[in-house]
Amino acid sequence: MTSPSPVATRPRRRLRIGDRLSRPAYVGTAVATFVVLIAVWWLVSATGLVDPMFLPGPGAVLGALAEQAASGELWADIGVSSFRILVGFSLATVMAVPIGTLMGVNARIEAALEPLMDFIRYMPVVAFVPLTIVWVGIDESQKFLIIWMGTFFQQVLMVADAVRRTPRTLVRLGETLGLSWAQLLTRIVVPAALPRIWDALRITLGWAWTWLVVAELVAASSGMGFRITVAQRFFETDLIIGYVFVLGMLGLILDQLMRAAGRRMFAYQEGRA
Repeated sequence: MTSPSPVATRPRRRLRIGDRLSRPAYVGTAVATFVVLIAVWWLVSATGLVDPMFLPGPGAVLGALAEQAASGELWADIGVSSFRILVGFSLATVMAVPIGTLMGVNARIEAALEPLMDFIRYMPVVAFVPLTIVWVGIDESQKFLIIWMGTFFQQVLMVADAVRRTPRTLVRLGETLGLSWAQLLTRIVVPAALPRIWDALRITLGWAWTWLVVAELVAASSGMGFRITVAQRFFETDLIIGYVFVLGMLGLILDQLMRAAGRRMFAYQEGRA
């Protein structure tokens, strides 16, 4: 009688807390999740459990998107919305990163600004939409302002928190070497905080898309939010769901691109390589 092979009797290794999947396993699991969700969606619509007026099937949604793509409206809407995101998010980031950095390294600036930032960030941006229309009208400036308001205050606080988490041992080492305050900031604090700052920007980019759609739903004549509003007036549920899916896909692509860029730029940090 032959003894069982050691490979055959080797117990399967369980994932422990903090373990990460290999890249192929991660992608495979993520794709499987989407496939299962789409299959359930198709099954529900095909069996008639839900009225197509409220939940059209995947085929109807793809057909509506194909018509929009063929007419060029889909690409025009994506271009307009992407431009608004680029401008509004860039303005917020350019302002938030230096202010948040100063808050993270200077206790007096932190005391002066952090309560104000906390106060404003709890105000719902949606409530400011009518005010922004009164302040700047309904042109592109209003869209930029809504995106800025929805991301800037959150970014400042997240950047400040990232800077505050710089290891004190690194700062003391720089002080021992005789570095000036500016040198400590540019050579130690900012490089150490950059990975977490990058993650903060990646997260707030998703919020920027949310606030863009809010602005376009209320006061716009173009863009993806505007197209959703028009579709709602004519009960074109398939087009509404299609545009929502496109928004999600754009967000997923941007998020993955920023993740990949972060892994490359900060490969020295444990867990990113």
